[in-house]
Amino acid sequence: MTSEIDEIATPHSANLAWKRIAEALEDGIRGGKFAAGDLLPPSTTLAEQFGVHRHTVRQAFKHLAERGLVSVGRGRGTEVLAQRFPYRIGRRVSLRTNFGAAGIPVDGSVVSYAILPATKAVAEVLLIAPGTPVHVIRTVNRADGVPVSSGMHYLDLARFPDFDRQLEAAGASITGALKLAGVADYIRLATRLTARAASAEEATLLALPEGAPVMQSTGTDALPDQTPIHLVEGVFAGERMEMIVEPFAE
Repeated sequence: MTSEIDEIATPHSANLAWKRIAEALEDGIRGGKFAAGDLLPPSTTLAEQFGVHRHTVRQAFKHLAERGLVSVGRGRGTEVLAQRFPYRIGRRVSLRTNFGAAGIPVDGSVVSYAILPATKAVAEVLLIAPGTPVHVIRTVNRADGVPVSSGMHYLDLARFPDFDRQLEAAGASITGALKLAGVADYIRLATRLTARAASAEEATLLALPEGAPVMQSTGTDALPDQTPIHLVEGVFAGERMEMIVEPFAE
């Protein structure tokens, strides 16, 4: 990728200068002029181009780093990071709806499926007796072709006897399968977020180095009357995601 950016008029205020430099660089990153792994032009080059002091350029770099767009390292330059996908957590949480609203194509697939006895932890969430048969489904999801999440899904077999076939018909979409099962709407009762290192299996599914940081999301979905129907333990590629908590958002 080229490391040049279009020139812009030099601002009269140093306070505005770093913002304009940051905006120009961000436009270059968003527009594909700078790809993940590229180094931005050195501060001396940009300072000369924009007619400002190097410290002004460094302030722009700092701003971009705080936004998660670049990584600034002493002795190695300012590196463009991989795109972070926004993921909103509100009263209704659907990965495909989330990415679709942002204009990002998403697809998923089922990695494994089994009917197993509910553990005590799963049973407590779904309000069923321990040992009750449940669907146990592992999925992987990709945004714009990039693996972003893997999930373990638990649903009561008695409530959703045909969920495996419905999930296949819905193209591995949990929301789509629930609609085929007669659940037109559901809400998120709770979401718990924790950070940890990826297991070997998770790293393989998400195309990450083993031990890379991931965000684990444990969510409970329910009918509008708050009857729990779905427990999901999702794992998101930490460097590719931006979690946005909107507790009152639909």
